[in-house]
Amino acid sequence: MNAHREDTDPYDAVVIGGGAAGLSAALVLGRSRRRTLVVDSGRPRNAPAAHMQGVLSRDGMSPAAYLAAGRAEVAAYGVGLRDGEVTGAEPDGNGGFVLALADGGTLRARRLVVTTGLVDELPAIEGLAGRWGRDVLHCPYCHGWEVRDQAFGVIAHAESPAHQTLMVANWSKDVVLFTHTAREPTGHEEALLDAAGVRIERGEVTGLAVTDDRLTGVRLADGRTVDRSVVFAAATRLAPRDAVLRQLGAELRTTPFGAFVAVDETGRTSVPGVWAAGNVTGPQEQVVNAVSRGYRAGVAINNELLLGALEEAVAGRPVG
Repeated sequence: MNAHREDTDPYDAVVIGGGAAGLSAALVLGRSRRRTLVVDSGRPRNAPAAHMQGVLSRDGMSPAAYLAAGRAEVAAYGVGLRDGEVTGAEPDGNGGFVLALADGGTLRARRLVVTTGLVDELPAIEGLAGRWGRDVLHCPYCHGWEVRDQAFGVIAHAESPAHQTLMVANWSKDVVLFTHTAREPTGHEEALLDAAGVRIERGEVTGLAVTDDRLTGVRLADGRTVDRSVVFAAATRLAPRDAVLRQLGAELRTTPFGAFVAVDETGRTSVPGVWAAGNVTGPQEQVVNAVSRGYRAGVAINNELLLGALEEAVAGRPVG
């Protein structure tokens, strides 16, 4: 990444996380002539995927190429890009923030945009993590077209064994639900699965069968292997990388996927001067959504800085 001049002056905005949401916010801030720095640890959620789908005009582009293009665009507007990790943040007593970096450095910022994403904690099934984003998938909207009409397997989610299976059944007529360690489907769920043509295989999944670096089946505890070429699996836990937000005392909201930072329509958190966007705010923020949310945050921050400066100027002028 490009180096950015360090000095004692605070940045107008520091963006923590250089994925789609963070770069989108930085693009708006750079174009708004705001002194902006992006600090990125280089761990995007979609890194295992070879292609990125569903983004108009960029459909099929690799995530790495997409981020490289975004970095080049923001750099053209003077935005700084720094490899690293923000490990702490605290108010500076003057309406801004002091950030601690993993390399021992510190930064000062008037406003923060946190776009650090989340981590998918995967089922503890042998071989599953190593094929994540290849032929072990989680989102049919991201990958369904590319694997359409193949033999699908779905590892049941512990609390909602039918939902993901019903969703992926639109992309294949050969779908098997592996109940694994999930609860039994209810009568209504089983009726829906039957109507979708889904076959149910009960029993614990112990691993995946792979031949020549290609998924060929799902192994069960009873010794059987069920031929499959694609497996869909939901994370057992979605863990937002929200340590900085929690340290600053940001309000959280309870969702069906766990606790995530509460934000308004612009990404503003409950902490004055702090915005959040992308998957750190919820697991369903796809790339196209993250770009939109980052854009909104960038506009809101520039507006706040601009109008705040004008209000201060007016307050300091003599009356009459």
